[in-house]
Amino acid sequence: MRQRIVINVDGPKGGIGQRASGKRRRWPRVLAVLLLFVLVIVVAAAVGGFFWWRHYQSTPAYAVTLIVDAAQRNDVVVFEKLIKDDEVAKNMVASVSQKAAGRYGYALNSSIQQRIDSLMPTLLPPLKQTIHDEVVKELQVFAAKSEPRPFILLVVTVPRLLTVTTEGDTARVKAPLPERTIELTMQRDAGQWKVTEVKDDVVVQRVVDKVMKDLPAIGSVDPNSPLLKKLQRKRSGRNR
Repeated sequence: MRQRIVINVDGPKGGIGQRASGKRRRWPRVLAVLLLFVLVIVVAAAVGGFFWWRHYQSTPAYAVTLIVDAAQRNDVVVFEKLIKDDEVAKNMVASVSQKAAGRYGYALNSSIQQRIDSLMPTLLPPLKQTIHDEVVKELQVFAAKSEPRPFILLVVTVPRLLTVTTEGDTARVKAPLPERTIELTMQRDAGQWKVTEVKDDVVVQRVVDKVMKDLPAIGSVDPNSPLLKKLQRKRSGRNR
């Protein structure tokens, strides 16, 4: 009995052609998964960036960045919003009074000290504008440490220049200037940090220079001053 040998020229079921077709159908799924993964990363980064930005806007460093940006653009309106002139002036009056009294040296007596103390409140309105101008000038010096930059770059660079310590609604900021450091005290006010005090000997000395013309002349020495009499006795003893 003869046996037939049958050769299937069509190839086995599920051969090479079908495997290649199956691979081609899987690629869209793989690409879809990859695109979905990338989309999740982008959305997560956007959400994280949004919350970081909202947090950063609530920090003292952001308020200082706004001030520096305003200094670069000479934007007075922003200064008025972020610097509480009344508080800054009141907090600086004590230092100005002390420095002004120091200018008199041995000529200072209780009468002149009383006149200085009594004149300071009356000088506060013009003193407020003087302090404002000097503070703006110093912040412009701080802003001039680098060439004018877009705001987005200031957001990155300014915080690196500052030393900030925060306790509740009060923050103290140290900003380096050439050969010295300016210190700012800031208070949180309705979610916005504002400058309430500026400590800088250069600013105080400039303010004192402008205040001295309204104070008693340094040459007006009280002849009955015990300090002056003591000084005169020392001089007469040396001449013997």
